Amino acid sequence: MAEVNLLKTYPKAVRDIAQRVQGKEANRELALKFGFEYFDGPREQGYGGYRYDGRWVPIAQTFVTHFGLKPGDRVLDVGCAKGFLVKDLTDVCPGLEVYGLDISEYALTHAHADVAGRTVRASCDALPFSDRSFDAVICINTIHNLDPEHCAIAIRELQRVSKGQGFIQVDAYRSAAERQLFEDWMLTAKSYYMPEAWEALFASCGYTGDYYWTVLQ
Repeated sequence: MAEVNLLKTYPKAVRDIAQRVQGKEANRELALKFGFEYFDGPREQGYGGYRYDGRWVPIAQTFVTHFGLKPGDRVLDVGCAKGFLVKDLTDVCPGLEVYGLDISEYALTHAHADVAGRTVRASCDALPFSDRSFDAVICINTIHNLDPEHCAIAIRELQRVSKGQGFIQVDAYRSAAERQLFEDWMLTAKSYYMPEAWEALFASCGYTGDYYWTVLQ
């Protein structure tokens, strides 16, 4: 395992914490449905509009280079939302077989047209794929939406379906102040720890891939 920031080119988000905490519990209840409100409703309930704008293209190139991917390799994006990374991975490496999985029916039915036929609805703690069926498995800001028990199951599932290469990004904090900021902002996460605790969990689940953190500052 290695800590590596493969999303360093992702644009920095603008977050209005004061606005988010107003009506937080009602907004959290809506966000946890992972439907229209979460993806395309107001910012207080999720993304505030999740639309394709090309921001995943350089990240896709980073993944291709990092994992040494080539035409014919199989990649799985767990928590693919509307499939933007699935599309861009295919575009930057023609011939790459890329598939996406998400729990949200809304996201998948509103996915980018280019990923038609390459997405499946399922949960990350019960992946409907055979052992070692992907050359690389990517999971960005997804498994922390499960409770601790199922989060651990999901890590083992990601390891099971990969041939060893993977990348997980999860919510984390490094101080009491960062934890408070995160708890004021977050809507869907149920498992969040300090980096050292995440690393221990990864190791206990037999995970061999790479990882990084989403930390609010």
